[in-house]
Amino acid sequence: MAITNGKQKILIVDDTPQNIAVLNELLRRNYAIHAATDGEKALKLARSEAPPDLILLDIMMPGMDGYEVCRRLKANEATRDIPVIFVTTRAEVRDETRGLELGAVDYLTKPVNPSIVQARVRTHLELRNAREHLKNQNLVLEEKVKERTRELTITQLVTIQCMASLAETRDNETGAHIKRTKAYVHALAGELRGNAKFTDILDNRTIDLFEESAPLHDIGKVGVPDRILLKPGKLTAEEFDEMKKHTTLGRDALVVAEEQLGTNSFLKYAKEIIYSHHEKWDGSGYPEGIGGEEIPLTARLMAVADVYDALISKRVYKPPFPHTKAVAIIEEGTNSQFDPDVVDCFTRMNEKFREIALQHAESAEEHEAVSKPVRE
Repeated sequence: MAITNGKQKILIVDDTPQNIAVLNELLRRNYAIHAATDGEKALKLARSEAPPDLILLDIMMPGMDGYEVCRRLKANEATRDIPVIFVTTRAEVRDETRGLELGAVDYLTKPVNPSIVQARVRTHLELRNAREHLKNQNLVLEEKVKERTRELTITQLVTIQCMASLAETRDNETGAHIKRTKAYVHALAGELRGNAKFTDILDNRTIDLFEESAPLHDIGKVGVPDRILLKPGKLTAEEFDEMKKHTTLGRDALVVAEEQLGTNSFLKYAKEIIYSHHEKWDGSGYPEGIGGEEIPLTARLMAVADVYDALISKRVYKPPFPHTKAVAIIEEGTNSQFDPDVVDCFTRMNEKFREIALQHAESAEEHEAVSKPVRE
C-alpha cells in the first residue's frame, strides 16, 4: 500500500490537463494525487517502487489507449492487483463491458458526478485495504501452520527416537542398528522407485515416511521376557514362539495410539513394518504367514534391511559376516524369503549398504568385515 504524507496514492491518467485538474480538485483533500498524460508514463509510474493504490484511467488517449494500458497492467504480476476505474466519455454498454472484461473494477462516464467519483474511489480503496489485510492475515496463518507442522514433525521424530531407544535398552541390538536400518530403507526405497511398478507409490514424502517408521520395527521387544530376549544361545521352539509375539505387541501399541490420535500415514506404515517385517515372500514367515505382494511394501523393504544388518553385525552368538557373504545370503533368499524386485534393487546398490554400514560400524571387527571388497 502506497502512503504519501499519511494518504493513499491515486494515479490519474488522462491526456487532457483540464480533466486531471477536475479529478485532482475532487480528491486531493483525502488522497495523494499523481498524474500521467499518456499510457507509457502511466505504466512507468504504476511499476515504480511506490505504486498507486488506485488508478483513474481515461480510454481515448493518443498512442496507447486506456484499454491497452489496463490490459498491460493486468498482465504484469507487479501491477495486476491495482484497482482500475475507467473515467471516459465513451458511454456505450459495449465500451463498459470491454473495460470490465479487461479487469477494471468500475466504469464512470464524463462529465463526472463529484459525489459518485468520491464514493466509488472510497469504496474501491476500502475493498483493496480489506484484501490486503486478508492477504497479510493469510500469510501470517500460513507461517503459523508451517511452524506448527515443523514442531509436530520434530515431536514425532523425537518420539520415535525415544520409543526406539526404549526398545534398544532391552535388546542386544544397538542404536547403530536403528540408524543403519533406517538409512538402508531410505536408500532401498529410492532405488526401487526406478522400477515402473513402484514409481507412483514411492514419492519423496512416502519414502521419508518409510524411513521415519523404520526405527520402530522391533518396538514390541519391550514386551518379551529378558530370559528369552537376552538369551545368548539358540532359542527353543517355545521360546521362539514367545519371541515372535514382539510383532503383535508392537502393532497393538500403535493401534492404541491410533485410537487417541486417529489414523495417519506415519502410523499406518509403522504398523506395517512392525507387524510384517518377519513375513516371507513364500508365506513361511510370521505372524500371519502371508506371502508375495500381500506383504506390505514397507515390510518387504524392512525385511532386507533388517536381515542384512543382522548379518554384518557382531552378536554374542556370532561374529560379523563380511559384506560379500551378507549380499550372497540376501540374494539366495530371492523368491523364498525376499521380494525379488527388492532384492534386484539391493543387488544393484549393495555398495550403498556397505557405505552405510561402514559409517555406523560400532567396532573395529565390524568395520573390518564390511570393509572387504564387494566381490572377492
